[in-house]
Amino acid sequence: MGRTYDHHIYDLVELGIENFKSMKSFSYDRKLAPQIGSKPFIAFIGEGFESVEELKHLKEVLLDLFRGEVVSNLNIAGLDRVYVCMALSSNRVFFTHCALRLKKSGTVVPRMELVEVGPSMDLLVRRHRLPDESLRKETMKKAPELIQKKVKNVSQDAVQGKVGRIYIPDQQVGEKALPNKSKGVKRERREAKMKVEAKRQKQDSTIPSDP
Repeated sequence: MGRTYDHHIYDLVELGIENFKSMKSFSYDRKLAPQIGSKPFIAFIGEGFESVEELKHLKEVLLDLFRGEVVSNLNIAGLDRVYVCMALSSNRVFFTHCALRLKKSGTVVPRMELVEVGPSMDLLVRRHRLPDESLRKETMKKAPELIQKKVKNVSQDAVQGKVGRIYIPDQQVGEKALPNKSKGVKRERREAKMKVEAKRQKQDSTIPSDP
């Protein structure tokens, strides 16, 4: 199994198959059978897909093989199957095909259950050939019209989205002299004191004298 680029062999992976089970060997409700043209989930389980070179290569090939057409929007009702790849060892991967059963969860997002519909098998990685570095760089090139120009002081964040930075010069607040408001403060205190005294005199005048 491998990939091609510009009519040339890009890379190759030799796989052995063990413990094969066909779709006919699985019994399930036929209403759950995946529809033709539906988009699948692809789940890679195991640390080996991130650390073992052979499994990392196999992951890339399987993703290209099963991903289908790239779309920007997806209806959750059209997700009815998942390919599960589980790394059992450094050269053995359990591969199976499951249907998705959507159930009520009490929230907007439904609860999903996996129903194995086959086929399933163990994939043994025997030999693999990585692409040449020069060929890899050539395949990674982007068309000039697809390259986004870098905007100054603007970055992308996974949580906040687009984040911009604004330059603000030093305000030098500590060096600026504060205006002299001591006269106004004294006047306000004097007026407040006069109001308190006037209020007190008014209260004294309203108190009746003893007979």
